[in-house]
Amino acid sequence: MITRRGFAARLGAAAAAYRMLPEMAYAQRAAVKTEGISGELVWLNANECPAGIPESALAAMREVLPTANRYHYQEFSGIYQAIAKSEDLKPEEIVTGCGSSEVLHTSVDEFTSLARPLISVSPAYEGPIETARALGRPVRLVKLRDDYTADVHALAKEADQAGGGLIYLCNPNNPTAAFTAKNDVDWLVANLPRNTVLLVDEAYIHFGDAPELVSALPHVRAGKEVIVTRTFSKIYGMAGLRVGFAAAKPEYIERLQPLRMNVISIVGARGVVAALAARDTFVPTRQAGLSRTRRELTEWLTERKVKFIPPQANFLMIDCGRNAREFITELPKHGVVPGRAFPPLDNMLRVTIGTDAEMAKFRDAFWKVYRS
Repeated sequence: MITRRGFAARLGAAAAAYRMLPEMAYAQRAAVKTEGISGELVWLNANECPAGIPESALAAMREVLPTANRYHYQEFSGIYQAIAKSEDLKPEEIVTGCGSSEVLHTSVDEFTSLARPLISVSPAYEGPIETARALGRPVRLVKLRDDYTADVHALAKEADQAGGGLIYLCNPNNPTAAFTAKNDVDWLVANLPRNTVLLVDEAYIHFGDAPELVSALPHVRAGKEVIVTRTFSKIYGMAGLRVGFAAAKPEYIERLQPLRMNVISIVGARGVVAALAARDTFVPTRQAGLSRTRRELTEWLTERKVKFIPPQANFLMIDCGRNAREFITELPKHGVVPGRAFPPLDNMLRVTIGTDAEMAKFRDAFWKVYRS
């Protein structure tokens, strides 16, 4: 029997877990055991952009920082207009948040319920999945296809059987770095069951170079039952500034806005606006540079007959041929910190694409452990 006190305690525990979820990801570095390890570590565990914050954004942030004692609320209408315009959207079609984590979580909060599950593939980015569980919402997971892509037909079937829900699709997917092709996304949008919304997480889409990898934003512009989330943490190199947004038709944005914490930091906001003004210059350069470094790594692995999932993000999954936890434990001893384990892909090691020098160090360390 659940007492009133017990029910309140369960709600409190769920709320605490809900608040903690983003911090769990940020705490990965602290969780790495570095005792007795000398020398500087190469961090390839958090899918960060090695190129850093664009200089134009740094300049804008330096300029505003001395006035950060003020709230700057009067500026945010223009800031939201700039972010919306960058994706050919209207201001009423976006809501900003703390990275994309906040808008992903508020989407789960608003568009799932005790009767409407969160539906996703497995494995996928755990944030929305664990948020749904922390809120006591049902979760339905479907297996990836043999090529590690999302089975959109299975996702639609689950939503139909549940009488509706929120389908979460990370594209490209984290942790696999595989992607869902345009035809599959289009099919899913066209065949969404009743009472169903599609949530597409495009945190890594700028790193892809496959022609079939296309944003779902045109479906938002067309007023479909689609929410797309973006972040400035990845190719824009602003992970520590925590700025992102969700795009959806105005009636969905009106439902999400009351759930957000507040306006984003004025320092981050000014940086984002400056970065957007320069993105046509630095984003293609960053994408091309990362693609080259990623290709060099995959070619190196292929030459050594080491299997991997073909990547379209700034990380990839390498098949270690044995439990990847051994590599997660041993690589830091050689100066490299890879990603954590991602069950059920127990033999797969997730590695962020870093600088050329960092990847050279990774190759040396990985090969030593692989051959041991």
